[in-house]
Amino acid sequence: MLVVGGGLAGSEAAWQLAEAGIEVSLAEMRPHRQTPVHRSDRLAELVCSNSLRGDGPANAVGVLKAEMEELGSLIIRAARHSAVPAGGALAVDREAFARMVTDAISDHPKIGVERREIEELPAGPAIIATGPLTSPAFHHALDEALGDDALAFFDAVAPIVAADSLDFSRLFRASRYGKGDGDDYLNSPLDRDAYEQFVNALLAAEKVPFKDFEERDTPYFEGCLPIEVMAERGRDTLRFGPMKPVGLENPATGRRPWAIVQLRQDDLAAEHWNMVGFQTKLTHGEQRRIFRTLPGLEEARFVRLGMIHRNTFINAPRHLDPMLRLKGRPDLRLAGQITGVEGYVESAATGFLAARMLSAELAGVEIGMPPPESAMGGLMRHLTESNPERFQPSNINWGLMAVPLEVSGVRDRRARRLQHAAIAVERCRAWGNSLRQT
Repeated sequence: MLVVGGGLAGSEAAWQLAEAGIEVSLAEMRPHRQTPVHRSDRLAELVCSNSLRGDGPANAVGVLKAEMEELGSLIIRAARHSAVPAGGALAVDREAFARMVTDAISDHPKIGVERREIEELPAGPAIIATGPLTSPAFHHALDEALGDDALAFFDAVAPIVAADSLDFSRLFRASRYGKGDGDDYLNSPLDRDAYEQFVNALLAAEKVPFKDFEERDTPYFEGCLPIEVMAERGRDTLRFGPMKPVGLENPATGRRPWAIVQLRQDDLAAEHWNMVGFQTKLTHGEQRRIFRTLPGLEEARFVRLGMIHRNTFINAPRHLDPMLRLKGRPDLRLAGQITGVEGYVESAATGFLAARMLSAELAGVEIGMPPPESAMGGLMRHLTESNPERFQPSNINWGLMAVPLEVSGVRDRRARRLQHAAIAVERCRAWGNSLRQT
C-alpha cells in the first residue's frame, strides 16, 4: 500500500496500516526536494510551532488527542514522550519528536520508506498526505484530476530565540492562571507606552514581498495571523490576542502588565524558546531590530526567524466522500492539511482515519464515520458536510461536534464540556474497537 508524504498525517497513516498487518511503502520527497520551510529529512518534522495546543478535557483539541491516544496513535504517543513544559498545552521538543516518529516508522517490519518525489497521481488504493506544501508537479496532477484550482491560504512560522541570549532579570516565569507547573513560560512584560511603541514599529516596518508563486489576494488563515496584520486591524488587537496579559501577574510590580510576550520552551534542554503567536512577514532585519526592543530580548540571538508560507488545500466537501476518498478517484484517499483541516493534531487525525477506513475496506467491512459527538466525527463533518461555496480550513472546535442528548440540558459550560468529552472518548473507543475487529 502506498502512502505519499511523510508528515504527521502520512506517518500516522503508514503506522496504522502497518499495525493492521498491511505492507506499506511510504514515499517522502525530502531530502531530494525540500520545501520552503523544512530543515531536515526526518519524518513528521514540525515547522510552524512546537505546540499541539490545549491538552485539557474541556478543550476540543484535548478531546481529539484523548480519542487518538485511546485508539493507538503514533503521533500522540511520540508527543507524550517528547513533551516539554507548556502550561495547559501539549508542546514537544521538535527534534526528539521527529526522531521518535522517524525511528518508529523506519524500524517497523511492514513499512519501507522511499525517498522519492511522486509527480503523478498513483494507481490506487493509496493515501495522499502530501501536506500544504505539496510539490508543484503533484499539485498540478491534483489540479488536473479535480478539474479546478486548489484553494490556498497563508500560514506562518514564529521566531525562536536562544535562552543564553535572554536577560532573565527582565523576564518572569509564569503560566497563565498557574496552569501546568505554574511557571512554564517566560514572560516579557510591557507597559502601555512600550506596547504603543511596539505597535508603531510593526506598522512602519518593512515586510517581505510576495514571491512569484504567491497571490496577493490569497487569504491568511485567521487562526494564525501575522502580528503586523493583527496590528493593522486595531491598536488593541495584539493585546487581546497573542499579547494578552490576562491570568498573569508581574512579581516585580504585583500588577498585571498592559501587554505580555510569552516564550514557550522549544526543546527538552530548554536552550531554545519560541515566541508564542509571533508569526510574521517582516524582513529578517526588521524582526531583529523590533523584537530586540522587547524587555529581556535586547541581546536576543535568533535561532530561527519568523516567516509566512503559502499552503494549499482542496475543497473537501466538493471532492471527498465520507470515507475520505476522492469522488472522481475512489481508489485514492486524502489526509492531512491538504484536506482542509488546520493543525498538527487534526492533520494526524485524518491520517489515522484514512488508514483505518482503508484497512476496513480491504477487509471487506462496511464502516461508518466516527460518532458525530466525537472530535474525530467533528472533523469529518467539517470536511464532508460544510458548504463548498464557503469552505475554509478549520481547527477542531466544539461547534463541529454534535451535542449528545445526555448533556443538552446542562447549563454550566465547563461541566457540559467535561461530560461531552467523556461521552466522545467512550463512543470513539467503541467505534475504534469495531475497526480493530477487521
